[in-house]
Amino acid sequence: MPVPTPAIDTCCDGHIHTRFCHHASGEMEEYVRAAIAKGLKKIFFLEHMEDGVDYTEVTWLTEKDFDAYFSEGKRLQRIYRDRIAIGLGVEVGYNPERLDQLRARLARRHWDRVGLSFHYARLAADAPHLNLLSRRSENISRAREFGAETLLTRYFDALIEAVTRLPADVLCHLDAALRYLPELTLSPGHLEQIDILLALVKDGGMCLEINTSGLPIRGEPFPSSMILHQAITRGIPLVAGSDAHRPEDVGRHFDRIEDHIRQAVAH
Repeated sequence: MPVPTPAIDTCCDGHIHTRFCHHASGEMEEYVRAAIAKGLKKIFFLEHMEDGVDYTEVTWLTEKDFDAYFSEGKRLQRIYRDRIAIGLGVEVGYNPERLDQLRARLARRHWDRVGLSFHYARLAADAPHLNLLSRRSENISRAREFGAETLLTRYFDALIEAVTRLPADVLCHLDAALRYLPELTLSPGHLEQIDILLALVKDGGMCLEINTSGLPIRGEPFPSSMILHQAITRGIPLVAGSDAHRPEDVGRHFDRIEDHIRQAVAH
């Protein structure tokens, strides 16, 4: 029986970062105006929350940052309410060592959307964390020295844990880990992990993000057509996200999402 092509709202960008995360540029209002200029009807800011991460730079919001983020977001919701819907969300990074703290921080506020991801892995008890999604040469070198395939296994294991332990609405950029190691491919073991993960996403009533930041990196969004086909077969709802870190990135490549879905259906 043919797999039906699912609907996706490409008038909504569900994954936007701003200067609040300390590694993006631009004020929240610049992103709102960019979204309006591109004809979008809704956006979700999805700012980074991490806890207990030992890394060379801060790439997430402090609680003080979140206070300012909500204050500015609510101001923009009032100003632009007749032109665009604005959601104030969070992209929470899983850290098994800080599970209780992450749960408490999430429960402290009302989020319009909670995205789930895993960026930072600790390779040894006394070692700093490794950013699995970084293009920095030192991160890529550490990944290769440790063993990229083993790290990817850890990444999928972490996501499998995360979807059962943290409350979330959307699983973000499922296969984006070690995205700057082009020689790395998914092993049969990784594919088994992804199958388990997608089953948990479905059972948990979560959505799966099609993240268009993958297009300039590898020529297709995250996740790949093969993984997306599995998600569609399972009936997992899809949402679009640009992972914008600059105002001009809002809604980037959204005109290519439906083609990606059609290719995945036919995969």
